[in-house]
Amino acid sequence: MTRIIAGAAGRVTLRVPKAGTRPSSDRVREALFSALEARDALDGARVLDLYAGSGALGLEAASRGARFVVLVEKNPTAVRVAKANTALVTTAMRADASTVVVMQSAVASYLASAAGSFDLVFSDPPYDVSDADVAADLAAVAPLLAPEALVVVERSSRSPEPVWPKGLTPTKPKKYGETTIWFAERSDG
Repeated sequence: MTRIIAGAAGRVTLRVPKAGTRPSSDRVREALFSALEARDALDGARVLDLYAGSGALGLEAASRGARFVVLVEKNPTAVRVAKANTALVTTAMRADASTVVVMQSAVASYLASAAGSFDLVFSDPPYDVSDADVAADLAAVAPLLAPEALVVVERSSRSPEPVWPKGLTPTKPKKYGETTIWFAERSDG
């Protein structure tokens, strides 16, 4: 069972696609969001959730105070689930439905045409997405980052550290069993 852990929509149970996605465990999400709250990275943030699946990461951010969230997912079944979960969470939060937008798109296509500025980006690609594709995603995300933005990449603990483009400086990763969370901050160099 996947659920919103805390915030205005805390305890809302989320649907999960039967196949094609790999939801982050509650334990990993709880640790991740504790770290984000310690950095004051959520309140009022504009959030981009790449490879969103059910939308759990972006919706957790919305529940905890993010101002605007974009969920990007290409799988049609996952998109339907993310839209249903968005309706559940925004209703529980008593938020305007435009607080969370679900985009049915491949990540590379979305990033090629994206505009705006994001404070927090989640990238939780399926483990079979290549390291080169993750690096290309990060390079495409870099110009979309607000000052002081944070990028969070979730990968298998067997995967190497992502290749960070110019403009992103990695900080200490966190390992949770089979999952490693990589953090990077926007930098000017």
